[in-house]
Amino acid sequence: MRLQCLQFAMTLLAVAAVLGGCGKEEAIVEEIRSVKTFTVQELSTGQVRKFSGIVQAAESSALSFEVGGQVEQVLVDIGDRVNKGQVLAKLDKESYDLQAKSAEAELVRARANLTNKKADFEREEAIFKEGAGSQKRLDQAKFGYRGAGAGVRVATSKLDLARRDLRKTTLYAPYDGNIGKRMVEPHMEVAAGQPLFEIDAEGDMEVEVNMPETVINMIAVGSETSVVLTVRPDQEIAGTVSYIGTMAERANAFPVKVTLSDAPADIQSGMTAEVTFPLQEKNGQPGYLLPPQAFMMGKEPGSAYVFVYDAGSSTVKKTAVRLSGAQGNQAIVTDGLNAGDLVVVAGLGFLSDGLQVRLMEQPTSKKPESFDLK
Repeated sequence: MRLQCLQFAMTLLAVAAVLGGCGKEEAIVEEIRSVKTFTVQELSTGQVRKFSGIVQAAESSALSFEVGGQVEQVLVDIGDRVNKGQVLAKLDKESYDLQAKSAEAELVRARANLTNKKADFEREEAIFKEGAGSQKRLDQAKFGYRGAGAGVRVATSKLDLARRDLRKTTLYAPYDGNIGKRMVEPHMEVAAGQPLFEIDAEGDMEVEVNMPETVINMIAVGSETSVVLTVRPDQEIAGTVSYIGTMAERANAFPVKVTLSDAPADIQSGMTAEVTFPLQEKNGQPGYLLPPQAFMMGKEPGSAYVFVYDAGSSTVKKTAVRLSGAQGNQAIVTDGLNAGDLVVVAGLGFLSDGLQVRLMEQPTSKKPESFDLK
């Protein structure tokens, strides 16, 4: 009986203890997250695109004879350096020499005829002044004299042309440079104007690329570019857009030329290069550059969200932004942010609008990771 009473009393104490514990609440300590931020400050001028091209001399010419004939000598080959005025090739000039001699003989005959016609005119003029001649004979002598003078001038021009053709049987280098192509061999029969050599002038070099119609209106003559040669992937060369074609060529692409500044001394025509162009929409709006870690992508193309830190309330605000391409490894934000805003760049999945946070001590900034903007 005493044991049963003791068990009953212990049961009552246990129930009381449980009931007493249910009446107490545990204190919940709210954890304030530390966030890493990025300061909005770098203004972008647009997105960039890369295109491959071919290096070539800024001044290059296709050389040919101005007269046709059989090639007698070829004095240079591909890769040879030549000086201005150096002889490159010669034609067989026998026929042109004969034409020049024939023209000389025609001129001698024309001058002799002029002498005779002049004597006839002077004789008829003297007779007419004495009153013994007729006006008709005088006029005929005068016209014959004038015709003989015109004949001399024609013969002189023919001789000049024949001598010019004779001189043109020798092909000279128009400037200092290097022979890029040779399309002629001795004893070939060539026509006037047929390309025989390509010569690249020494000095400025350029890269020619073909740009699609979708971006050709987003560059301008004078725009600064950067060029990387395939043989020198670690060296960046500054370039300037010097020419933009106005007519599309193959595959609806437009030719664009970029002049190189301080090109390496050993650069050669025909090398491949990659040119980075800054693109800018006509009447486009500039934006700010942000690393890709700062974004939560939206449902619509070009839309995204970022969390902006409010120093007054120590909270973050979820802010909608508009993206417009990429520059380098950063995205371009054209709407939703201002210079000086602090944007959270880590742990976005744990944040919500209005959440209280504290700033993390910022380490030295590093280059953002690659970002492919869709």
